[in-house]
Amino acid sequence: MKLWHATDARSFRPLWMLEEMGLAYELELVPFPPRYRKPGWLDVNPLGTIPYFTDGAVAMTESTGICHYLGVRYGPTPLMVEPHEPDYGAFLNFLYQSDATLTFPQTLVLRYRLFEPEERRQPQVASDYAKWFVARTVWVDRWLGDGRDVLVGGRFTAADIAVGYAFLLAEFLGLLGEVSPTIRAWWDRLKAREGFRRAKARQAEPAGAEAGRATAQGG
Repeated sequence: MKLWHATDARSFRPLWMLEEMGLAYELELVPFPPRYRKPGWLDVNPLGTIPYFTDGAVAMTESTGICHYLGVRYGPTPLMVEPHEPDYGAFLNFLYQSDATLTFPQTLVLRYRLFEPEERRQPQVASDYAKWFVARTVWVDRWLGDGRDVLVGGRFTAADIAVGYAFLLAEFLGLLGEVSPTIRAWWDRLKAREGFRRAKARQAEPAGAEAGRATAQGG
């Protein structure tokens, strides 16, 4: 398996999932946004987006879909909630909600606050979408406020990974202080996990570390 990843981009979701599952994979770090900063990127992924993931003939571009694929294809794993479990519907809802509802508005904050040239930045647009994101966190807050330490299934799952990434991005954008103390406490628990720390360490490795690791492992 191979994952193309930019530091703390949405590709962090499958990176974290891979580390939590202890799976073998190749990681290629790319600059963000790769469509502008990595020559030939559109030849790799015609969408120009990140992540890009391959597993043999399988090619995927959606971060939550890759997490779902890994859990089903390389499970069983407690990171997945199964159809017979009471929280199965909530598990799927959080997987989809994590990107469509929680990450999407933040990408517009990124664009219009940081990535556009100075003359094209739109502070009002960025502010409006920041407020949209904070308002949408109410679902997570109410769910965790019902006495849960994790989102679903009574255990850490891919839902925590998928939704957790939205708060990693919120922390980068300076929005974390605007969400509830309940969410911030949950996010602090997630960041303390060894799988999270390993994923952070992998994306911080210098260029060439992948080849060095393969040589050390006889690969």
